[in-house]
Amino acid sequence: MRKTFILLFAALALAAAAKPKVKESGTSFAREALQPYVESGQLAGAISVFYKDGVQETCCIGYADVAKKRPIRMDNVFMQCSQTKGFCGVTIAKLVEEGRIQLDDPVSKYLPEFKELWVLDGNTDSTRTLRKAKNVLTVRMVLNHTGGFPFEISAKRSDVRGGGWSGGCPIRQVASVAAEAPIHFEPGTRERYSNTGIDIGAAVVEAVTGMKWEKYLKQEVLDPLGMKDTWFWPTDKQLRKKIELYETKKDAPAEWREEMGWEQRPYNDSHVFASAGAGLWTTANDQLKFYKMLMNLGLGDNGVRILKEETVKRLLAVSTRPEGMGGYSLGLSAPVKDSEDAWFGHGGAWGTNCMVNWHKKQLKLWVVQNAGGGQPWSGDVAKAAEMFFSQSIAGSGVDAYTGRMK
Repeated sequence: MRKTFILLFAALALAAAAKPKVKESGTSFAREALQPYVESGQLAGAISVFYKDGVQETCCIGYADVAKKRPIRMDNVFMQCSQTKGFCGVTIAKLVEEGRIQLDDPVSKYLPEFKELWVLDGNTDSTRTLRKAKNVLTVRMVLNHTGGFPFEISAKRSDVRGGGWSGGCPIRQVASVAAEAPIHFEPGTRERYSNTGIDIGAAVVEAVTGMKWEKYLKQEVLDPLGMKDTWFWPTDKQLRKKIELYETKKDAPAEWREEMGWEQRPYNDSHVFASAGAGLWTTANDQLKFYKMLMNLGLGDNGVRILKEETVKRLLAVSTRPEGMGGYSLGLSAPVKDSEDAWFGHGGAWGTNCMVNWHKKQLKLWVVQNAGGGQPWSGDVAKAAEMFFSQSIAGSGVDAYTGRMK
């Protein structure tokens, strides 16, 4: 008993030592940029976080629900849409790190139905011409959008009630349906943004681990990082305080939207399935835990290591695509070549975004639930970020990451 207590105490002490010291910057760059839009009603509410080597500017401005005058908060849940892809990338990177898969393995090694694929070669007078694919589809290709798959399979159409990225069918079934349908080009020769490809990657995780992808994600990433408010099925209590959807109007107050076609109410009943391409609900607090882990090269704020430093540098922070196809790694937007000014991360369809720079220990998080109409404040927020990161912050990070481990 005494030995167990000592080990537990040592573990807690190590975690406490590894936890970075974050202090508020005292600046208000984002608030000053956004205030006019909130006052006019054009922006219902938003959250902005700028982080620089131990110093953070946190801005919660406006409302999560305008009608109820409920202020927007860091613990309000929201739909992060395609930012879910980065979570799949981390699970794949973890299995690569452990030697359980290789990025250039054929997908058919784990999912036999992908052994033979057909490419759509033409579509004339309602007649489709197909030819057998010559290239081998790899795990790398489905995670970096070069596999040739459509955005979503037909069973997940946004114009059908109950459809959308979280409706329709479970991940393993998505992969099976995708394998039967023609792909749009030879694997590895072009890029096409695809939720389907990311779901195929998640199906590979299921085949390797013997677990549902979302359960593996929870066990290996969400729970270790303390992301208790991130899940595919938010509770009724969480949804009562969610950040509502608003459509931007030109020179007029934003208009409330009940739902969007790609993510339809009810948000937590039996029609909802986990999707690695999109679908995770989260909070700004939880988002920071995930993206600071990436910024910290695999080490969580709580001292828990999710990935090795080299794994993040090699597989997530830099593009894995062939030359000339733009920058994208494994479920994350990433630079073609790494440099001290390189950022990586991801955005979501409702306007959310988070990007990190691991060299300079910088982070930019943006939370909004935008149902269309654009974000006219984006340029002002970008200028606010530039002002924050260009300032000199004395003593900001000498001991900010004490205890970081290889």
